[in-house]
Amino acid sequence: MEAQTLLALPAVLALEVTDGQAPPRLTLSRDEAAELVAHVADDLRGLIPQVEAARLALAGALFDPVELLRPGFPVWATLDDLARRVPRGQLQNVVAFGSSEGQMPAPTLQPSPHYAGGPMRLLPISLLVPADMQEDLAEQWEVQLIGRGEAGTRTADWLMRTLGITLEHVRYLSRNDLMALTCVQYEHVNLAPLWAMLETALLTPYREEATLSARGLGWRYAQGTVTAQSPAQWLAQQHGEAAQRAHEFAGIVFELRQYAALLDAHQLPLALDADHAEAGPGYLLETLAPVDAAGSAPALHAHEAPGLGVVAITLAQHDANGATRVLAHGYPLHPQGRAALIQHLADHYAIAPDLHALGRVAMDEGGQLSM
Repeated sequence: MEAQTLLALPAVLALEVTDGQAPPRLTLSRDEAAELVAHVADDLRGLIPQVEAARLALAGALFDPVELLRPGFPVWATLDDLARRVPRGQLQNVVAFGSSEGQMPAPTLQPSPHYAGGPMRLLPISLLVPADMQEDLAEQWEVQLIGRGEAGTRTADWLMRTLGITLEHVRYLSRNDLMALTCVQYEHVNLAPLWAMLETALLTPYREEATLSARGLGWRYAQGTVTAQSPAQWLAQQHGEAAQRAHEFAGIVFELRQYAALLDAHQLPLALDADHAEAGPGYLLETLAPVDAAGSAPALHAHEAPGLGVVAITLAQHDANGATRVLAHGYPLHPQGRAALIQHLADHYAIAPDLHALGRVAMDEGGQLSM
C-alpha cells in the first residue's frame, strides 16, 4: 500500500462537555493517544468494515471548531502529512500523534488555550484511503458517520476517565458534518452572511462572495481576504432622526466587532473597503484628507455609545476659516485595539495621544461622522 496514492477523508471525534466543566488539559500524551486511536479504530471498523484497508490517523489534541475550520484546513493537512511519513507499523496501520511534555509534534497540532472554553472539543481524525477505494469509502464515510456515528461505550468511558470530565455526547463527524453544524450555529445567531464568506474561503477560495450583514453592512470575500464596508460610509447613506441613526451606527460597529473576532479566530484577514485604508492590531482605519497646514492642530475625538464605549475615533481639525475638517476615522475592534489605534494616530500625526470624549455619536448636518 505504501506505493499507492493515499487520499484523505477528514473527520473529528466530537466531545460535548457537560455544562460548567472543561478538560483540564488540551493534549493527550503519546501513550494516551495510542490507546485512544485503538478504541477509535474498533468503533470505525464496526461502522465501516472497509476502513481496515485504509490508514487511520488521530491527533491527540482537543480543538475548538474555529481552530479546525481555517483556510487550507491546516490541522488536517499537518495530520495527513505526518501520517503519510510513518511506515506501516505494528498497530494494523493505525497511527496516533500525542504530546511530549504538553507539546505536540508540530505547532499546527497545538490547540490554543484562548479557545478552550467552548462546549465542544474536537479531536482530528483522518482516514488515508487508496485512490481506487476513495469514491466508495468516501460515500460510506459520510453516510455512516452522520447516521450511526455515536462513539462506542469503551471509547467514551476511556475519554471521561482519562480527562476527568463528564461528557454528554461523544460522536464521530465528518468534516462536512462539522461544517454543516457550524453553519447552523452561525445562522442561529444571525451570522449567516459571515458563514457564506467563510465557506467560500474554505471550499472554493478562488471564488468571490459578496453579502450584506443582518444589519446591512456590506461585506466581500476575495483572494483570501474579507473586506468590510466603511461604517462611516454606511452611516452617511442612512436617513431618519439623528438619534436613531446614531443607535443604528453603534449596532453596526457591534456587528463589525463580532465579525472581526470570528474572522480572526478562523484566520481570515480583515480589511476596510475605502480608498485609503489600513488594518492594524485590533483596529481598522480610513484616511479621508491630508492635514491643512494653515489649520489648527489635529485632535482625536471619541464617538461613544451606551454599553459599547468608544465605537469610533475621528481625527479632525479646524481649517483656516474655522470649519471642521475631518481627516480620518478609526474603528477599534477591542479595547487593546483602541489603545493601539490612538498611539498609531498620535505617532503618525505628531500629536498628543489625548482622546476627547464626545459622549455620543457626533454627526454633521449631512449625517456624516464629525466632531
